[in-house]
Amino acid sequence: MNKRFFLTWLAAGLMLAAPISAQQTGYANPVIPGFYPDPSICRVGEDFYLVNSSFEFFPGVPIFHSRDLVHWNQIGYCLTRDKQLPLQRVQASGGIYAPTIRYHNGVFYMVTTNVNHGGNFFVTATDPAGEWSDPVYLDQGGIDPSLFFDDDGKVYLASNGGPDGIYQSEIDIKTGKRLTDIHHIWSGTGGRYPEGPHLYKMKDYYYLMIAEGGTEYGHMETIARSKSPWGPFESNPGNPILTHRNKINQNNPIQGTGHADMVQAKDGSWWLVCLAFRAVSGNWHHLGRETYMAPVEWNKEGWPVVNKTGSVFMDMKVKTLPQDKGKIEKVRDDFDAPALSLEWNYLRNPEQQNYSLSDRKGWLMLKGTTESIDSSSSPTFIGRRQQHFNCSASAFIQFEPASGNEAGLTCYMSPSHHYEVFIGADDQGKFIQTRYTIGSVRAFGKRLALHSSQAILKIIADKLYYRLLASVDNGVSYSELGKVETRYLSSEVAGGFTGVYFGLYNTTREGVTQAPAYIDWFDYQPTEE
Repeated sequence: MNKRFFLTWLAAGLMLAAPISAQQTGYANPVIPGFYPDPSICRVGEDFYLVNSSFEFFPGVPIFHSRDLVHWNQIGYCLTRDKQLPLQRVQASGGIYAPTIRYHNGVFYMVTTNVNHGGNFFVTATDPAGEWSDPVYLDQGGIDPSLFFDDDGKVYLASNGGPDGIYQSEIDIKTGKRLTDIHHIWSGTGGRYPEGPHLYKMKDYYYLMIAEGGTEYGHMETIARSKSPWGPFESNPGNPILTHRNKINQNNPIQGTGHADMVQAKDGSWWLVCLAFRAVSGNWHHLGRETYMAPVEWNKEGWPVVNKTGSVFMDMKVKTLPQDKGKIEKVRDDFDAPALSLEWNYLRNPEQQNYSLSDRKGWLMLKGTTESIDSSSSPTFIGRRQQHFNCSASAFIQFEPASGNEAGLTCYMSPSHHYEVFIGADDQGKFIQTRYTIGSVRAFGKRLALHSSQAILKIIADKLYYRLLASVDNGVSYSELGKVETRYLSSEVAGGFTGVYFGLYNTTREGVTQAPAYIDWFDYQPTEE
């Protein structure tokens, strides 16, 4: 097992050995905030495991562990090697789409789609913290693949097959080869983009749950059942079982609910995880699609009812499993560990020689290239998700640039939508400056002279604005260099399926000798919501 993932798994295991409180009432949504969309879940004994989409970011498919469904700790990634996750030249919101995780006979299976390289595939592991196997590619097309292991040993693969709905085949789980033709099994209830299928079996029925309406404000979750895994499927007369399409208001700011998966806890209770997003003023969202949870009950007709109302809330006043508060998230990363902690991602496959935690002990070294964060290649960049509306990100950077070099701190949504505060140099000397890229428009903000080789760069966020600041006296005082709206980094403006990252980067112009940037620490600090 990779040392990085083993240490994280060990730490999570030690934390989970702590005493668990009595059964509790209530929890806060989202249970995993920030850009963690398309959740899929499975249970092994009293342990729950959850995966999310990762798109163009590397490593791919983060995996979380929980004992109570409320507090989740990331234990690794399913896709950690270039061979598993080729992302070369992937555009924004390409790469890895919705995964499904399942457990069968001692083996974990994660099936997903790389929409740019190879299509549908699955990987396996006996330890969910990794490492996971090389991909087994599947010859059934579409996106959002899901595996179902039936009682008779047969394994079914369902996926979205286009506008006419969900398709399915039986496969050999050892080889991935199809054992049957691909059959159309359900078109949904008439909503556009029927996708995200999951098949379940209870008593005499097979239940097929899907998402419809598009992963936006009209999103919804619907379900049907049949006595056969091949159908015909009878639609639930109470569909949709989950939607917020008529709830665009401040009383419930959660929008876009859908793309769900269900799990039964050991105590017999049922739960649903889904994606949704928090809309600012009902008009835009920039944190990305997040992971939410709600209880499920089965009515006397044998259909699932989500949270009694078909909706979810920020404050869920429901009885939960016995809760464990989980680990306390640290504010500062001092880069003292031998590997980056799990919250960090690269853009596409990283050029590892451009990153080092050993070049200078206790510092992260970033070696820049001519690839910038405007490109769809692999710039020198590491980032972590913005998970709260009100928060700050800051970093202590030591950098001695030549003219044409720059390194800094960015709010990054896509190659064409990002803001940064950076250290650069030109013929007049070193400076700190802000820049805003919004589509084809690029503007520079205030400029501050820098008379040393180090500074603290900082971004303070609230729902409406990002403030970009710098300190040249080790944090004694800060100069505000810019203030710009959050909505220009939203999905409604920038497009795509991801959310904002706070990132560190280093880049240079062609023909200019590149200076390495050294990062002593990085802070991510949530503030009052």
